Formats: sequence, structure tokens, C-alpha cells
Amino acid sequence: MRIYKHLVFLLQFVTIGLAAAFVILYLYPPFQSGTSPDSPVVEIKEAPLDSSSPRAPIISYADAVDRAAPAVVNVFTKKTVKEEVHPLLKDPLFRRFFGGDGESTRPRQETSLGSGVIISPEGYILTNNHVISMADEIEVGLPDGRTAKASLIGTDPETDLAVLKIDLPDLKVITLGHSRQLRVGDVVLAIGNPFGVGQAVTSGIVSATGRDMLGINTFENFIQTDAAINPGNSGGALINAQGDLIGINSAIFSQSGGSQGIGFAIPIKLARNVMQQIIEHGHVIRGWLGVAIQDVTEELARSFSLPSQNGVIITNIVVDGPADQAGLTRGDAIIRINDQTVTSVRHALTLISQTRPGSTITVTILRQGKELQKQVTVMERPVSES
Repeated sequence: MRIYKHLVFLLQFVTIGLAAAFVILYLYPPFQSGTSPDSPVVEIKEAPLDSSSPRAPIISYADAVDRAAPAVVNVFTKKTVKEEVHPLLKDPLFRRFFGGDGESTRPRQETSLGSGVIISPEGYILTNNHVISMADEIEVGLPDGRTAKASLIGTDPETDLAVLKIDLPDLKVITLGHSRQLRVGDVVLAIGNPFGVGQAVTSGIVSATGRDMLGINTFENFIQTDAAINPGNSGGALINAQGDLIGINSAIFSQSGGSQGIGFAIPIKLARNVMQQIIEHGHVIRGWLGVAIQDVTEELARSFSLPSQNGVIITNIVVDGPADQAGLTRGDAIIRINDQTVTSVRHALTLISQTRPGSTITVTILRQGKELQKQVTVMERPVSES
């Protein structure tokens, strides 16, 4: 009987305790987590344990690189230069004791490196003119380990392009893209041989198109990119996210010699036209008027009483050149070529250079406030020296 009474008392005590706990937790929820009412609450997101849950795909440009990289080659050059010898080596007394031939210069071999892009199965390679300029020997190294002596087909210093040729079987060829379709913000990849460390790839975006007036080349229409372009990348490939060639890496803007996020590439549309003319003619055939021109600034427009800043001013003229023979002179403002309004120096150079030598164009000028038309027979632009 006594045990029974103890069990009843124990059950009553437990029931009362549970009821009190329920009331406390109901009225004061913070006690459920063991925190005080003033404790901060931290929300976190944790990845699901189930690996089959849908996740965002990882973006990679490996497929684009796989398509393009086998066609990007290393270009090694050698050239012999003459350097001045130390003045002591010219002194007869010094030569008597230490020898020497008394020559004021002595030959020294220089080596340099750059990159190039295989354009066709026949072995034609596009690169920069400054990569192979004055070279005595040119050697090309392929990504598969093969090497070959390269012959120089031709150069175009005015666009800083050159065409080489190698004779090897089973060459990987790059696919040419369409540089005119590029938009600022498009992803681009630069492939080359920076600092001679071996083939490397850098990525970035198109920062600008149609860059000119940089003082790098005569004919400028650069793609600007922030993809890292360093010494040794010159002549290499600038490709889009699909692996198509859209430019030839050419120059960087740098105060340190390394990449600072401003690189320039020659659009493939321009490079392709130059390459085809070099292969067909040995050089690029361009129209020429024999004038030096500059853009019309606000001050020049006022000085020459021009109605707008469209057009270009003739600052110099070649004696007996096409423009001189047609009656143009310094100070004339060229406002139209045929039916196209001239907007800038680059625009004028493009219109003139694309004209077939021997053909006649109508040049509309402003001279002392009067509009005149001159018929000019275009000549072939003289070939620049490398």
C-alpha cells in the first residue's frame, strides 16, 4: 500500500512539472533555443546534401582554347647587328698589349620572340611586322613540339602585319571570325608566348573598337581589350568565346613594360585583306593622293571659315603627286570624296587607300569659303620600308 502511494505521488509530481514546462515554453519562446530575447539571430544557407539537385553550370572557355591554341605558334628570330666597340679597343697602345683589330664596330647576334597564327593548311602564318623586322633567320615552333624554318612572304609596316610560310604536314588551322560583329563587353581570349615562358592564355573583354590616332601604325582600327597582352604576345591570336580568330595582338599601352589592362589587336577583317594582297602581289596595293592631312578642330574650323568640323585639312602636298596635279593645295579642306562625307583622317585614308590605283575620284574641297570639285587620278601608294 505504501509503494502504491509513492508511485501516485511521483506521477502527480511529474505531471505538474510537465504542465509547468509547457506553459513556460508557450509564453516565452526564446527559452526553446536556449538564447535570451536579446541574442542576435544569424541566418545561413547551406548547400543541399543531395548532389543530384540542379546547380548553375560552371563557365569555361576550355573548348574555345582547344579549338584555337594548336594554330598559335611561337616565332623566334635572329639578326646580326653592329655595335660600337669600347674606345680603348681603338687605341694602338692598348691593342699592342691586349690585341684587337682596331675596328670601330663588331657584329653581335640578337634574338627575339613573338607569336603567330596559322591561317591555312598551306602553312601561311600571320604575325606582326615588328616581330620579324630585319631578321636574318626566322624559326617557328608549333605547340606539338615541331619546329621549322619560315620564309618571309611579305610585310606591311603601315598596319604592322607580316606573312610567313612554313612547309610542314598536318598543320592545325584557326577559324577566322567576324571582327565587325564585335561589341564592347564581348569576352575575348589572348593566346601567345608572353616573356618566352611558353604558350599561355589570358581572358578579358572588348574595351573598345575602332581605336585610332594612337601613333602606332599609319592605318589604325584597333580592337582594345583588357586581356593581358605582354611582350612575346605580339602576333598572337585574339579569339572570341567560340574559339574564332577576331584579331592579331599587336601592342600594349604600358609604363612598366608589362600589361596594364590596355592592349590593342588588329581586326581580322583588316588583317585578312592585307594577308591576301601580300600573298597575291607581294605587298599591299593602296590608293594614294600624295597629301598630308589632319582633322578639323574647332579652332581650325574658325580659322578656315568652315561650316562644321567635318572634313580634313591638307597640311602638306607632294610635288607632282596626284593631288598636286589636280590643283589641290595646302589649306584646302577635303569635305567629300566621291559622294561620301569625310568625317576624319582615318575615314579619308580608308576611302583613298581602298581606291584602285589608276581610277579617278571626285574630291570636293572648301577653299576660302568656296566649294570646289577636283578630279583626281589616284596613284599607287609607295611601299613603306620595314
